[in-house]
Amino acid sequence: MTTDRDLARWRLQSQLLVAPVEGAERVVRSLVAVQAENASQSAWAVATRTTSPRPDDLAAALADGRVLRTHVLRSTWHYVHADDLQWLQDLTAPRVMPVFEQQLQPLAGRITALADAVEELLDEASDRTRADLAVALAERGEQLTGQQLMLLLGFLEVRGVVTSGVPRDGAHTYALFADRVPEPRRLDREEALAELAVRYFASHGPATERDLSYWATLTVTDVRRGIAGAGDRLTSFDHDGRTFRHAAGDAAASVSPDGHLLQVLDEMYRGYQDSRWVLDADGIVPRGRESSLGMALVAGQLVAGMKRSVAAKAVTFEIRPYRALRRGEVTAIRDAAARYADYLGLEPAVRIEAAPGE
Repeated sequence: MTTDRDLARWRLQSQLLVAPVEGAERVVRSLVAVQAENASQSAWAVATRTTSPRPDDLAAALADGRVLRTHVLRSTWHYVHADDLQWLQDLTAPRVMPVFEQQLQPLAGRITALADAVEELLDEASDRTRADLAVALAERGEQLTGQQLMLLLGFLEVRGVVTSGVPRDGAHTYALFADRVPEPRRLDREEALAELAVRYFASHGPATERDLSYWATLTVTDVRRGIAGAGDRLTSFDHDGRTFRHAAGDAAASVSPDGHLLQVLDEMYRGYQDSRWVLDADGIVPRGRESSLGMALVAGQLVAGMKRSVAAKAVTFEIRPYRALRRGEVTAIRDAAARYADYLGLEPAVRIEAAPGE
């Protein structure tokens, strides 16, 4: 009988955490999109899924435009492969756009002029930071608050006008979409729904139709159309009163490495909503307000919160257990901390707090 623990371990394999691949570009393409709101920590979300985690791997893919960091799928940042951005925007933008339009309502009468101005500025000189654009717009008499400009640029990303440019000294920049994606791949809607269904369930499965509906801001009806279009490329089973889908031929595998230190925005958490809590088979994680802490996973189970602090020579991981940790779990967490620190080029330090009731 399949258990929640089995599903969580299976997802470790689907999501490449125990089956890493060669290079950041392949990770992003495999997962379809990787949430990237926090640029520095989301870079680890990509790197930890590679065979040789290196900061310059994703950085190079972002610089040459193979991978873009932009608003797509939901009203937040994601890393996405350049080959996938156009068809994903075509598919999901109609339901994401109203979120930006509502937030930009105070600027409703200025949107067209502002969009034209941003497009002209990026046509004159590409790869501008948000601060650069704020100054240039102000010089044209278009004063915006930082929040307004952030929303405007997100809106223009979803519209397919702008996207990420070449990073400048690690800072995010903007460029015209047409310059960064000169030959966009387009699919008709039925093809796009089927492709998304196949690739989501292959990279995030086993998962439910409502997980995909949340992840891609699609209606359940559209998700079902995609599943139908996928045909025998997907298979399913029932568990806990729900139907879980995965790529045909996929099966759960052994878990190695056992421990993982991830941000709470990682796809292992944020990639689901309906069945997210297979990560917590014992129900030890509080279900109230969502924690801003990162996650310490062992064998696919969320056993502790994690806070990362970076200093000049070391990175400290503060571990806040939800229950008493077993010796093997502590070893797995320390091993995960060593891998993360090695990626950062720093020495690891792990501080484990007392568990509740200890």
